[in-house]
Amino acid sequence: MIGGILDTTFLSGGIGDLLNSLAAAQFFTYALPFLLIFALVFGILSRMGLFKENKAVTAIIALAVGLMALSVPTVPQFFSQIFPSMGIGLSILLVIMIIVGLFSDPTKPWITISLFVVAAIVAVVVIVQSSGIDFGTWIQNNLGNSAGTILTVVVAVVIVGIVIAASNKKKERSPISFEPYWAKPPQ
Repeated sequence: MIGGILDTTFLSGGIGDLLNSLAAAQFFTYALPFLLIFALVFGILSRMGLFKENKAVTAIIALAVGLMALSVPTVPQFFSQIFPSMGIGLSILLVIMIIVGLFSDPTKPWITISLFVVAAIVAVVVIVQSSGIDFGTWIQNNLGNSAGTILTVVVAVVIVGIVIAASNKKKERSPISFEPYWAKPPQ
């Protein structure tokens, strides 16, 4: 089957035709998510050293997890939604980094923190949109009238955190010296 796909694709020409043929064969729907899940599980189990040097057991477990994950239709759907969204999110982040690099010094700590916050927001938006859950309806149904109270508590916690962080900064004080200023050697 793959040989036929490759032969007709390269004879008719174009990388787009090859990608369309792979998509028609559901390569992106099943093969790539399986490989990703297999590689992640295998890497995590290998890194943990749970089965010491027995790579066969690690590979069998990773194979089983990868195949079982694909038996649920939600997994291929999630992967087909999250990675295009992640590509868009990374493009937005790249544009922001280019603009910041043009107009300011990217080595300043506040810029790094700001870029991290933007990246975290982009990641949350991508995950929320890819999950398929309508969070507006979920919040309305589950939180209802409590949304104002929860928002108040969150704001209060943030304010308390800022106050605690500001009060923990130690101020540099010069040591007290009882010698007259003319007795000290010049530095």
